[in-house]
Amino acid sequence: MSQPRSAFNFNQIIVRTPSRSVVNGLRAEDRGSPTYEGVKAEHEAYVQAMHEAGVKVTVLPALEAFPDSIFVEDPALVFTEGAILLRPGAATRVKEVEEIAPTLHDMFETVLELPAGYADGGDVLTTRESVMIGLSARTDRAGAEALQGCLAKLGRKSEIVATPAGVLHFKTDCSLLDDETILSTNRLARSGVFENFRQMIIPEGEEPAANALRVNDVVMVGSNFPRTTEMLDKAGYKVVPLKTTDIGKIDAGLSCMSLRWFSCGKDA
Repeated sequence: MSQPRSAFNFNQIIVRTPSRSVVNGLRAEDRGSPTYEGVKAEHEAYVQAMHEAGVKVTVLPALEAFPDSIFVEDPALVFTEGAILLRPGAATRVKEVEEIAPTLHDMFETVLELPAGYADGGDVLTTRESVMIGLSARTDRAGAEALQGCLAKLGRKSEIVATPAGVLHFKTDCSLLDDETILSTNRLARSGVFENFRQMIIPEGEEPAANALRVNDVVMVGSNFPRTTEMLDKAGYKVVPLKTTDIGKIDAGLSCMSLRWFSCGKDA
């Protein structure tokens, strides 16, 4: 298969309808509880934005037994070349892999399984040159190295990097704006992991905005971060603000809610 021109070109995504149990989702700190209605509204706006960005959306049913299952990016990774079933670092999320596996087997010819360790998709940033795997509380070195082996089978280069202490996922603090540019918090940029990229630094106080999402011609950004939106707008990006108030209360952002890839198949 030929690879897409850029790491942000997508024509297919998978999302999962939020369950009513989403209000019990995992969180590192108490920012108050989300409401089901709030999460549902944010998710519906997200799906609509994806349609408008030009992608085909596959919507999976809610899983009441798994409060965090709306965040489909953590139990799996998808690429043009195939899919990888991961092993989430949170015990309550491990069985989400079994739930999404049949869909991925239906949609991809190649589906690999992580053979060792633990890895969350939220710790994985795909760029045109390589796949960056961040070590965190949810992704250990054994999982990262096993993931490198899976990526190699798909023909993908990868590298293991460090996630700042106290940060849930690598992509909590960064996102891809284009093939040469990373949006990053100051704390992650200082680590030097993006020295080969142009970097745009999140304004102080708006750090959660770092989990933006480039999809084709648009950059989706949390609507609660006006200075980040203004910065990106002035830099020439087409910004789509999306509300993330409720999902933010359960340690989530925009990238978590979809699996995205460029399909060369007849159904694309």
